[in-house]
Amino acid sequence: MRRVRILSLNAWGGARWEQLAAWLPTTGADVVCLQEVTRTPGLAGWTAFTDGEHHLPQRADLVEDVSRLLPGHHAEFVACDSGPVRDAEGRRWRQEFGLGTWTSARLPLLSTASRFVHGDLLDHDEWPTGGRPRAALAVRVAAPRPLLVVQLHGLRDPAGKQDTPERRAQAERLAAFVQDARRPDDLVVVCGDLNLLPSSETFAVLAEVGLTDLVGEADTRTAHYPRPVRHASYLLVSEPAAVQDFRVVAEPIVSDHCALVLDI
Repeated sequence: MRRVRILSLNAWGGARWEQLAAWLPTTGADVVCLQEVTRTPGLAGWTAFTDGEHHLPQRADLVEDVSRLLPGHHAEFVACDSGPVRDAEGRRWRQEFGLGTWTSARLPLLSTASRFVHGDLLDHDEWPTGGRPRAALAVRVAAPRPLLVVQLHGLRDPAGKQDTPERRAQAERLAAFVQDARRPDDLVVVCGDLNLLPSSETFAVLAEVGLTDLVGEADTRTAHYPRPVRHASYLLVSEPAAVQDFRVVAEPIVSDHCALVLDI
């Protein structure tokens, strides 16, 4: 069976686009899972994003930007919510914000699916700092053995990454989504910026459906993240024995998150 490379990264809205654009095509990733992906119909280039805690540059259409970088991949995008951004002239636009998965054309695409695991699609008058809707996005490919890759950008809580009833419910919905999307012989990967501590009960919930985390206590943040809690992104697999290599990629710095790269 040919090795398949899966990459997961919180793309930070493309805030470090020059670095990301130079690096991403060199990774050899067959399945690219990006969180914090933007799309603004009718606009390209840069926008400015503001909520109560952040003021960040973001690409207007990261879906299109990445698709141009990866012409041999199919793009799937799901919006979790939308809200206001401003272009370079200060004009206000509605920007969609969510998940993007790019799958190599050499892997036959068997199916795609998405499901909200917290809340439902919202259009904000102003971006909130927490409690925003969260969806999971799955692609199932023939590699040649069927491979199911599910990604999630987990619920953000301004109070921190500790377990909450909302996060428990999110974990249970994610586990149910994985069970509904998988087939009996599938190799399953779940990845993304889960916004959790390594001790979270989420991992026990996902273990009940046969998933094992590969990240553990590893630091998954880059120098662009100033806070002391360095845990955020995770990657889980249904069959650890199938893992050929797994890396937390700290260099080059393409986001405030490290990329996770799995060869399976």
